[in-house]
Amino acid sequence: MANIKSAKKRILVTATKTERNKSIKSGVKTAIKKVYVAIEAGDKAAAQAALQAATKEIDIAAKKGVYHKNNASRKVSRIASAVNQMA
Repeated sequence: MANIKSAKKRILVTATKTERNKSIKSGVKTAIKKVYVAIEAGDKAAAQAALQAATKEIDIAAKKGVYHKNNASRKVSRIASAVNQMA
């Protein structure tokens, strides 16, 4: 365990940020799953609505620095192409 005050603070701050990042990543994963569930069900309208919500979640995560902008862009691109390929 750290003895220096600044090191103790860094431990607390890192733990707080880790929890925040976990929460945001979990929300993104859930949103992406909802898109794929709608695609599996064959419901194009629900898939497009879920795509819009997931895109928003991913963009927010990228803006907050949880995901790199290229990673976020790749995630959006993949789910968008999956929705567009629906019959």
